[in-house]
Amino acid sequence: MNLRALFRPSLEERPGDVGLEFGGLQCSFGELDLRSNRLANLLAAEGFESGDRIAVYLENSIEFIDIYLASIKLGLLFTPINILYRDREIDHILRDAEPRRLIAGRNSPALENRDALVAEDLAEAARRFSSDFTPCSLKRASPACLVYTSGTTGRPKGAILTHGNFAANARTLIDAWRLAPDDRLLLALPLFHVHGLGNGLHTWLALGYRTRLLDRFRKETIIQEFLDFRPTVFFGVPTMYERLLDANPDTARSIGQAARLFVSGSAPLPARTFERFRELYGHAILERYGMTETLMNISNPYDGERRPGTVGLPLPGVAVRLQDGEILVKGDNIFAGYWRQPEATAAAFTEDGWFRTGDVATRSEDGYYTLEGRRTELIITGGFNVYPREIEEFLREQPGVADAAVIGVPHAIKGEAPAAFIVLRPGATADAAELQTRCRAHMASFKVPIVFTCVDRLPRNALGKIQRHLLAQRSD
Repeated sequence: MNLRALFRPSLEERPGDVGLEFGGLQCSFGELDLRSNRLANLLAAEGFESGDRIAVYLENSIEFIDIYLASIKLGLLFTPINILYRDREIDHILRDAEPRRLIAGRNSPALENRDALVAEDLAEAARRFSSDFTPCSLKRASPACLVYTSGTTGRPKGAILTHGNFAANARTLIDAWRLAPDDRLLLALPLFHVHGLGNGLHTWLALGYRTRLLDRFRKETIIQEFLDFRPTVFFGVPTMYERLLDANPDTARSIGQAARLFVSGSAPLPARTFERFRELYGHAILERYGMTETLMNISNPYDGERRPGTVGLPLPGVAVRLQDGEILVKGDNIFAGYWRQPEATAAAFTEDGWFRTGDVATRSEDGYYTLEGRRTELIITGGFNVYPREIEEFLREQPGVADAAVIGVPHAIKGEAPAAFIVLRPGATADAAELQTRCRAHMASFKVPIVFTCVDRLPRNALGKIQRHLLAQRSD
């Protein structure tokens, strides 16, 4: 199945139903279909042809969705760019993907010194084009998106995700998470990332449930958005759930009574956050595991135990195994390869076709997987293996500590040793000796950080993942 076929029941068979709310506006599925038809005609007039790349640097907006749907209808490779990226990172993607054009918002820094199209001007110009459009022929294996990895340890690589990858992922999540046409989704995730795009936008358009799209997550207004819209489903990342813990108990209870499912991913969810959220909202957050190259792989069950600290069980249609602790996966969700990097693609797969995720995990006797960190984050100190997440979880449980990250730093005798960066709660003070004492009382001596550094905040990417390479620079 391709994405156009996946979305057809909503866009073409329910044209009068309101499908999207954004910035106080409402848009029916039929309007979305016609808007994207007009834009597809405009882009065709601009010279776009099937197989071309179209780079998009936009916040969440109706224009973003218009461009995405028009790209699908034209057979383009939609290439979203993280809006937190600046010149060096943007230029790398543009050089690598070689898109026919870049589209950006009117006030975007991406417009500076670049031959780019302005999204708002395109939307206005598209009104003059016909709303009749004959889409190109698409197959399951047809490329749909060129999504660049976060590049936290090197230059971002373009992952080629096909129509079949996205369709398989959406249908799996719809079944696994019991998503239904009468759900209501509050979508605050950035659409330039596969979490917002592949999980949020695709399941919405596949089922036709009503969605309120936010341009971004704002801690000052998110509680009111919940109260106004009364969503039944929310997809978030751990930092979002941390912000939601600020709600007063009565408000949290009211939000929880309207909702039926809260999902977390893109970064490990601290067990403390899981428990505090359950106390406030009356819901056990469903944590799952995926990545750009594979979309969703593993999930805690909708029915059954949602075990804190774990990412759950393999999703239907996804085969998972551990090799020397590393997660390997197979399935229709696995990407087609890295853009113009055959050697990197070959290295990413085993000889018998399993994708090497680079993530290290353990598996319980009853099949639940617990992520230990990235293989590249492994700290080898005096011959012992140390995974940062174990230490970070412990530090976050300590009084006065709001957040923590652990990296390996050079050590004259052990080769390297753990070093901790901590963010304190307002009004708290740090005592490195006391923290070391607590660590020694609860974990092996080789896991105890040799130094504790207080920082105002930890460097994270748009989806909340800690950018450890930036911490490593600070420790030099």
